[in-house]
Amino acid sequence: MALKCGIVGLPNVGKSTLFNCLSNAKAQSANFPFCTIEPNVGVISVPDDRLTRLVELCQPKSVVPATVEIVDIAGLVKGASKGEGLGNKFLANIRETDAILHVLRCFDDDNITHVDTTVDPVRDMEVINYELQIKDLETVEARMAKTEKAAKAGADKTAKMQLGVLQAYKEALEQGKAARTVEVEGKEEQKFARELFLLTNKPVMYVCNVDDASAATGNAYVDAVREAIREEGAGVLVVAAKTESEIAELETYEERREFLEEMGLEESGVNRLIRAAYALLDLQTYFTAGADEVRAWTFIRGTKAPQAAGIIHTDFEKGFIRAEVIKYDDYVTLGSEAAVKEAGKMGVEGKEYIVQDGDVIHFRFNV
Repeated sequence: MALKCGIVGLPNVGKSTLFNCLSNAKAQSANFPFCTIEPNVGVISVPDDRLTRLVELCQPKSVVPATVEIVDIAGLVKGASKGEGLGNKFLANIRETDAILHVLRCFDDDNITHVDTTVDPVRDMEVINYELQIKDLETVEARMAKTEKAAKAGADKTAKMQLGVLQAYKEALEQGKAARTVEVEGKEEQKFARELFLLTNKPVMYVCNVDDASAATGNAYVDAVREAIREEGAGVLVVAAKTESEIAELETYEERREFLEEMGLEESGVNRLIRAAYALLDLQTYFTAGADEVRAWTFIRGTKAPQAAGIIHTDFEKGFIRAEVIKYDDYVTLGSEAAVKEAGKMGVEGKEYIVQDGDVIHFRFNV
């Protein structure tokens, strides 16, 4: 599934350093704004211990992990919504993503210039959020101008519905709130809301980039960010990008593990960030497992069996007959598909079955 998370933030907050840790693609990293003008895209494997265990049991010829696409978008600046600093181009890049990883500088370093001279992650967050809100307000007002005439005529119920949604967004944005804070009820209303592609309607994770000493515990800057977004319903992740870049250079698993233990960390921030991005997009994983291949398949939470089958191939969905489902815990406990069948633990599910995270599935189909 071609779902994307966009990394955004002011210049020099550590976005490209973090992206370089996430991906083999190397973004430029320099101590000045706009060193990354074209968005850099990396396809990142999602760490999953379940896949590793299935591989151990099946010993397949090939292994395919789940992935998520990460886009490093050049640093925004104040005035981006009006085109400042190549703002229109950057905002268009954000519009093409499905979720936002908002990187905030939460460390002091006299050697790295801050565009506003002082370190204040809450102020930085508000700068970018304001630019996104202003752009969304422009979008909403332009759409309202087209819709109001039809709604006032009285006969167009769809236009009236749309105008109600637009008005709710307008009020929120004018109050300095994100579009995602507006609760939109009704299927038609929700469909229309999605079609607006508002920047502040995208799910967001705030990534606090801290110094080495704060990697495990956070710091006062992080506390300030958590307080500022308390009512927004967004998540916060603490990462030390400089530390992560050092971890990425270590060659062996043992070296990386030892380094993390010295830092007081159970796992790398990069792994936590990748999983957070996956969850932010409301994604889950089911598996197909056999001697030829063990593969993790990405689906959106709530997907039914035929649509999940269609992720493998459209013919699987068109000719769907049934899904033979093994729960992951049963598979690893009993050790093989044959043992699961013998124990009567394989479920046979129809078209209404909602696929669960971790299911190991064989789809039966006929076309």
